[in-house]
Amino acid sequence: MRVVIMGCGRLGSTLARELDHEGHRVTVIDVDSAAFNWLEDDFRGVTIVGAGEDIDVQQAAGVPRADIFLALANGDNRNAMAVQVAKHIHGAPRVVARIYDPERADVYRQLGINVVNPTTILDEMVREAAFGQRDDDTGEER
Repeated sequence: MRVVIMGCGRLGSTLARELDHEGHRVTVIDVDSAAFNWLEDDFRGVTIVGAGEDIDVQQAAGVPRADIFLALANGDNRNAMAVQVAKHIHGAPRVVARIYDPERADVYRQLGINVVNPTTILDEMVREAAFGQRDDDTGEER
């Protein structure tokens, strides 16, 4: 599978390393070349310095040929813009954006974008750890 990841912080670099080790073709984009230090020395993928929401940078990263585009930078706006460019301009068949703001995440979901929202995921995990397993329909403990 061809994967392009925008953002080489802790999450982006971890995914890039794991996917690379699994044999996927991985390209990582980041605005800061020092971010690539998160990658291991044996990383076989491609690294590109640039703004991942930029049409030309995405073109150079191979987004038009990618199976998936992951926008994992720190900024919600950048991630949302990047997946829009990947999906609507380059025709990426699958895009995922990390969006920190739960309200924005809901808006982007309504626009048909796959969104991962760490706030709601962690909320669910904390509730489960603190209060035990909950029923999905009623919210009551089982």
